[in-house]
Amino acid sequence: MAYSLSALGRSKGVARPQLAAAGPDKGVHVTAKDLVALEAQARDFGFLRKRPVNRLLAGRHASHMRGRGLAFEELRNYLPGDDIRSIDWRVTARSGKPFVRVYDEERDRPALIVVDQRMNMFFGSRLMMKSVSAAETAALCAWRVMALGDRVGGFIFNDSRIDELVPHRSRAAVIGFATALARQNGELAADLEIERGTAQLDKVLETVARVAHHDHLVIVISDFEGHGPRTRDLLLRLTVSNDVIAVLVYDPFMLDLPESGEIVVSGGNLQAELAMGHGRVRTGITDFARQHGEELLAWQQELGLPMLLVSAAEETAPQLRRTLGQLAWRQRRR
Repeated sequence: MAYSLSALGRSKGVARPQLAAAGPDKGVHVTAKDLVALEAQARDFGFLRKRPVNRLLAGRHASHMRGRGLAFEELRNYLPGDDIRSIDWRVTARSGKPFVRVYDEERDRPALIVVDQRMNMFFGSRLMMKSVSAAETAALCAWRVMALGDRVGGFIFNDSRIDELVPHRSRAAVIGFATALARQNGELAADLEIERGTAQLDKVLETVARVAHHDHLVIVISDFEGHGPRTRDLLLRLTVSNDVIAVLVYDPFMLDLPESGEIVVSGGNLQAELAMGHGRVRTGITDFARQHGEELLAWQQELGLPMLLVSAAEETAPQLRRTLGQLAWRQRRR
């Protein structure tokens, strides 16, 4: 049976995780007030589209549809069936041939932020739990989307429940999103008794796919535990007609395990004690973590899916600003 390092239990000979000392719950749980306060830090980053509009995320975006919209794109020869209202009569008179004006229709791009608050996210070795890091990332993205004029909503899911928030363009909508997110985050506990399924990640992505038919920005924030071929297929389906960004939240503990002592790991109702003094134990966990990461990063090439890394051992806002800046630079280079 595979166990996830979802929460550290008692330890022997191993220092317990050192979380921030600004309060007894700091780094373990997050409040709606904490997430609302991140509004001031949600600046200087954006999300590039597959089809750039000469700027980063803005309130309105050029769609893949052409029609009588707002942004002039080109002149071309008249073709049978074209709307005669599109004919440019001045150019037609000068050239002696009918020409039409083609416009690039501008549309809103609602954002759906998908946030993982399952038990596997309730782990942190240094600064904060992965669940807190994911919540902060989601709030920062929500504030940025709202500030630049788009509607924002999303899905918050744990091992048994999916909360949907319909996209709206208002500060109240982001506060509502933060409140729902803090509520689920506060339900996580090391001794929480849950029935863990492997299909919850795919279930929420199926729900997103039913909502995001086209022209959405979809941001999936998770450690992607339980991913498989179905997860890949669902993300591919979403990327066909939407802009999708995956944010992989991780903890470096998995890649830098202690060389001695024992730790207790929990998989929800079950626990197991692992002896870090055994090289095979350390190697097995590290290899599993690296393989997990490599499979997910491969989606970046295979699906054209940006996969951003966010560590629970570092402050969230500077990481997000840095990683999104790198993404923008790479896309501009293409």
